[in-house]
Amino acid sequence: MIGGALTLIVTLTLATLAAPLTAGAQQPAKVPRIGVLHASTPAATSDRFEAFKQGLREHGYVEGQSIILERRFGEARVERISDLAAELVRIKVDVIVTSTDLGIAAVKQQTQTIPIVMANSTDPVATGFVASLARPGGNVTGFSTMVPELSAKRLELLKEAVPGLSRVAIIWNPDVRGGVLDYKETEGAARSLRLQLQSVEVSRADDFNRAFSAVTNGRAEALIVSGNPLAFANRSQIVSLAQKNRLPSMYAQREFADAGGLMAYGPNTVELWRRAATYVDKILKGAKPGDLSVEQPNKFELVINLKAAKVLGLTIPQSLLRRADHVIQ
Repeated sequence: MIGGALTLIVTLTLATLAAPLTAGAQQPAKVPRIGVLHASTPAATSDRFEAFKQGLREHGYVEGQSIILERRFGEARVERISDLAAELVRIKVDVIVTSTDLGIAAVKQQTQTIPIVMANSTDPVATGFVASLARPGGNVTGFSTMVPELSAKRLELLKEAVPGLSRVAIIWNPDVRGGVLDYKETEGAARSLRLQLQSVEVSRADDFNRAFSAVTNGRAEALIVSGNPLAFANRSQIVSLAQKNRLPSMYAQREFADAGGLMAYGPNTVELWRRAATYVDKILKGAKPGDLSVEQPNKFELVINLKAAKVLGLTIPQSLLRRADHVIQ
């Protein structure tokens, strides 16, 4: 009897001691998963991804520990981008970060609930991605690089770099809304500057050789390449063809100048990817994307490649060089 009572007391005591431990035990915190959809290739987007990870680190996130990144590459192919957007939605990531109108449209078509951060878009209001820049509504927010005066500025800078310029070609992608907007703005700027503008449309990677043949046959004296994922993924080929055909060229992104292009003028898209991490942080802490205003860049970089100028036999005016943010010697 005494032994049975003792056993009962011991059992109850152990149960009492164990109860607080069990009740107080916490489930391990869920590690958020962020989908990162690049419309282009791994090589073309490595600097953007590193900048994004740097932004996450600045907010205290460490990849593989406090955050998981699911990275996908669209290879500048519309159908692949759509499939990858569907995959990220299917695996139920917490936020999707993407850029370019192609990537944003593909993700938005797949989900109206998972927050989407635009690292780089053209005109998100006109494309229907957001209701307004100040109050996006829905599940999309981020950055818009739609600044109409940029197209005119690129043309002005190109004219200043090429004395006596009278005829310019523009290579643009009609399947990308940003390309359409850029073309329209450039067309208007050409009229104001009294320049003849030759339109050359490219919507496939194997069209660039044909496009440059059209440019040279049209007797263009210089070239503008509108920013889009297809051009960005094939920038080495574009720059090489421009040099081969001795065409002074202006681009929307500095990576073209880094690859050997003559000039580039536009926002620093790598920096926008770093700043996209701020949106991710706010959303993970409970903010609704529809309440976070869409930002526009307020700083634009002029990059001039003097090596390219030398190959073209072109002397860049000192007045233009002094205004450059970066000069590649």
